[in-house]
Amino acid sequence: MSNPELALMDIAALAPLIEKREVSPLEVMQSQLDRIAALNPDLNAYISLYPDAALAAAKEAESEIAAGNYRGPLHGIPMAVKDLFQVAGMERTCGSKILSEGVANSDATSVARLRDAGAIMLGMLNLHEFAFGPTGINPNVGTARNPWNPDYVSGGSSSGSGCATAASLAMATLGSDTGGSIRIPAAMCGVVGLKQTFGLTSRAGIYPLCDSLDHGGPLARTVRDAALVLGAIAGADADDPSTAQARVGDYMALLGRPLDGLRIGVPRDFYFDRLHPEIEAAVGAALAMLDELGAVVEEVNLPFNREAVQGWNTMAMAESLSVHEGHWRERGDELSPDVNERLGLGKDLTALDYIRSRQCQTRVRDEMSGVLAQTPVLAMPTTVIPPVPIETGTIMVGDKEVTGWRVLGQLTRLACFTGQPAISIPCGFTEDGLPIALQLLGDWYEEPTLLQVADAYEQATEWHQRRPPLAV
Repeated sequence: MSNPELALMDIAALAPLIEKREVSPLEVMQSQLDRIAALNPDLNAYISLYPDAALAAAKEAESEIAAGNYRGPLHGIPMAVKDLFQVAGMERTCGSKILSEGVANSDATSVARLRDAGAIMLGMLNLHEFAFGPTGINPNVGTARNPWNPDYVSGGSSSGSGCATAASLAMATLGSDTGGSIRIPAAMCGVVGLKQTFGLTSRAGIYPLCDSLDHGGPLARTVRDAALVLGAIAGADADDPSTAQARVGDYMALLGRPLDGLRIGVPRDFYFDRLHPEIEAAVGAALAMLDELGAVVEEVNLPFNREAVQGWNTMAMAESLSVHEGHWRERGDELSPDVNERLGLGKDLTALDYIRSRQCQTRVRDEMSGVLAQTPVLAMPTTVIPPVPIETGTIMVGDKEVTGWRVLGQLTRLACFTGQPAISIPCGFTEDGLPIALQLLGDWYEEPTLLQVADAYEQATEWHQRRPPLAV
C-alpha cells in the first residue's frame, strides 16, 4: 500500500492494520500531513495546523502500540476539531478577528476523551464566525471551500469540519450543532454528520453560542466511523450539568442488522415544501431504497413544525446575544456583516418572548416523543437547497433567487430545539456534481437505531464511496 492511500482510508478499515502493526501511526500521520500540505492551501479547511505536535504524538502512539498498549480503534488516528473547541497547545479564534485567547492550557472534555482513546489532534478547523451561520462564509479568515467545487460553500457553521472530512484532510472531525451546524456541512460536503442527543456529550471547553441548543459531535466519511467517534466522546461530565442524565449506548451494536418492519415516518408538510427539485428527487429515491431494505416507510404529520422553528429562532437570538452582547455592542463593525445582523435580531426580544419559547420547547419535545413512540425514525431532506456559490451566497430555485444563509438551516432546527438525535448521510448529487443528503431523526438516546438505518442505507448505496475531484 502506497503512503498516499493511507490518508484516504476509513478509520474502521485502518484501525486493524494499526493494531496488528502492519501500518504505523507515523506512516499514517505523514500521509495525512502530506495531503493537507497539498490541498489545504486551496481548500482553506484549517485555520491553524500543528504538524510537529502531531508527528510527536504519532511517534508516541507507535511506541505505545509496540509495547502492547493498544487503546482501541482511534489509536493513532489523525483528527481535527472546529476552531470552537479548546485544545491544549493550540490557539482558539472562533473564526473571528476580535477574539484573542492565546494558546490553551487544557482540552475541551470531548477532545480529552479523544486523546484518551489515542486520537491525535492535527489542528483547528474553519467555521462561520462564532459558529453563527449556515454557509461557512467567513471574511475574517477566508472561507472553507467545498471539495466538490471550490467556488461553492462547504456549509456552516462547521465548514472546515465538513471540508476536511470530505477531502480526507482528517480521518474524522468534531463540529458543533446549534441549529444544523454539523448536519449542514455534512450535507454540503457529502459526508456523515451526527448531532447526538442533547446532553449525551459534554460541551465543556466549547465556546458557547446558545446553551439550551448547543451540541458537539462527529463528522466522518462513513456511518461506522461516526459511531466509533461518538462512542469515544459520549458520557456524563461534571463540568457540563446537561450531561448528568447521559445514557451511553453501544453505537456499533445494531450496525449491519436488517431494517425489516422498522417504521420510518416521512413528514411531507414543511420538510418537502419549496425543495430544490434535484433534492426532492434524490431524497425520494433514498426513501424508496429504505422501503426496499424492509422498512415500513409511511407519512406522518408534525403539526408543530412552524411553531418549533419560531421557538428556536427566539431562543437562539436571545441566548446568542446574551453570550456576544459585548462583542456586538462594542465591536460589531468588526464582526462578519451577517453575524452582526443576526446578533442584532435578539435586542428587541422580551423576557416573555423567551419564556414562551422555552414553554414551546417543552411542549414540542413531548409531542415529538409521542410521534417517535409510534414511528421510531423520521426521514427528510437535510437542506432545501444544495450548496450556494461563495461569491453570491444565493441560488435560483425555479424563478426565485434564494439566499443561502436564510434557508440552509430551515430543516435542521427541530432536532436541536427538541434535543433529539439526528444524522445526515449522503444520498446523491446534483447535475453539477454537488452533494445531496438525507436526514434521519430519532428519539432521545436512540442513536443506535439511527446509526442502524443510516448504515443499512450506506451499505446499499455507493454515495459514500465517491471522492471529490480535489481529493482523488
